Amino acid sequence: MNVNLYGTQGKWLMVDLGLTFADPAYPGIDLILPDLEFIEQRAKDLVGIVLTHGHEDHIGAIPYLAADLGVPLYATPFTAGLIRGKLDEEGLGDKVKLHVIDQEGSFRVGPFGVSYIPLAHSIPEGNALLIDTPYGRIFHTGDWKLDDEPLLGTPSTAAELEAIGDEGVLALVCDSTNVFNEDASGSEAAVREGLDGVIAEAKGRVLVTTFASNAARVQTLGQVARDTGRQLCVAGRSLDRIIKVAKACGYLGDFPDTVDFETAMRLPPSEVMIVATGGQGESRAALARIAFDSHPIKLSEGDTVVFSSKQIPGNEIAIGRIQNRLAERGILMVTDRQAHVHVSGHPGRPELELMYKWIRPEIILPVHGEMRHMAEQARFAAACGVPRGIVQQNGQVIRLAPDGPELVGHERTGRLVLDGDVILPADGATLNERRRISLHGFISATVVLDARGNVRGEPAIAIQGVPVEEDREDFLADARLAAAEAATDGPKDEAKLREAIRLAVRRRATQWTGKKPIVDVSIIRV
Repeated sequence: MNVNLYGTQGKWLMVDLGLTFADPAYPGIDLILPDLEFIEQRAKDLVGIVLTHGHEDHIGAIPYLAADLGVPLYATPFTAGLIRGKLDEEGLGDKVKLHVIDQEGSFRVGPFGVSYIPLAHSIPEGNALLIDTPYGRIFHTGDWKLDDEPLLGTPSTAAELEAIGDEGVLALVCDSTNVFNEDASGSEAAVREGLDGVIAEAKGRVLVTTFASNAARVQTLGQVARDTGRQLCVAGRSLDRIIKVAKACGYLGDFPDTVDFETAMRLPPSEVMIVATGGQGESRAALARIAFDSHPIKLSEGDTVVFSSKQIPGNEIAIGRIQNRLAERGILMVTDRQAHVHVSGHPGRPELELMYKWIRPEIILPVHGEMRHMAEQARFAAACGVPRGIVQQNGQVIRLAPDGPELVGHERTGRLVLDGDVILPADGATLNERRRISLHGFISATVVLDARGNVRGEPAIAIQGVPVEEDREDFLADARLAAAEAATDGPKDEAKLREAIRLAVRRRATQWTGKKPIVDVSIIRV
């Protein structure tokens, strides 16, 4: 969920505007967005939003938040194609200005000069940004790796990066994701060999799942299908979208023709290879639907599923659910633990050390990854001779120049959630109530009072998610009694009476269950 702000001479430049995906701590939520309160309050001083590449954690929040900021976007052609599709889907194509910048292009916006510096990554047009300011130049890497045999695009050479370092770089703002890896990330070309071997040995149908946005891997899989004599079938709307945009931008030119689901199922199993979304356990993605037999593509005992992606921390349970289902059905599985079927798109320590050597920054400012990754990169860069460094937390304002780096302030940051079609604060009343309901359950109590305040009839009690099971009727009777007693002896003020009934019913629920459910009380007067 990357959002970075650079400020100079009273103006601000935003780099990336991404989202992240929810976990069980956000019941009913799929997408989490950054809270941009700081820059929304200074929107008149924001000059633009520059996008490094097209992954969701860098561009995904654009259709939800960019229009309100009212500034132009800047992106290279492939990334711009993905953004344009998102904006059009939300009916914002004419409301958000999108400037398409050529690869290796440069432009000025406010007091900032910005140049795109191509670097290898797992998506076309991964770029660093060289940001020129009156106080020095920032080299913002975005997501990157080194790849001697890249399949898509031409990353900057060592000589070109050294030339940037020769001209002086104030700060290197650098990807920390794989800082604990002692080995380099590896080349995409090597993955082709690993996949060739695995798929050549497979007896039945083969399904390969990978990140839809990993267009380099999609290109590899097209080559592997040819290498192994299999027809290619693509399952997943996000894969279709990536392939379409990539071809429109001149990538995937030799990607093989694909067959539809019906044709794939008619082909002999040994002659088809399916590429599908859902390797992170997403419940609505193609792989989950195939695993639970609710998709036109069918797998049988002896078929093979290859997970050509890294398991993202936090997705273990969702992925395990799908893998267990596949195992129940006798479907074979191959992950990067069994064969060389994946390489990372982020730099290991050898690559980081080379980047320090080429760029020679005065300051290292680690980004991407968790705090432990960023802290380790700061230590590693210092050991490699980078003179100064600082580890930044969300909301901290760091002065890089003059006389930096120095922590000079702290601004509030937070999270928003997309709940259906509504954007809400992640720590607001709605989500807090939903969490409490999911943890403790819900009770509604309705009490009828006459004009003198006497209880008429039995109170009505309804429960959801309260763990009483076979004792349900006994509990309901006891809760009705508690509500009636509280209403009979309660205060005359209606708000205080409602609270007294609520507490009485909740106390009774706690006595029965140990839980403290949310209790809603209605009073009807007749």
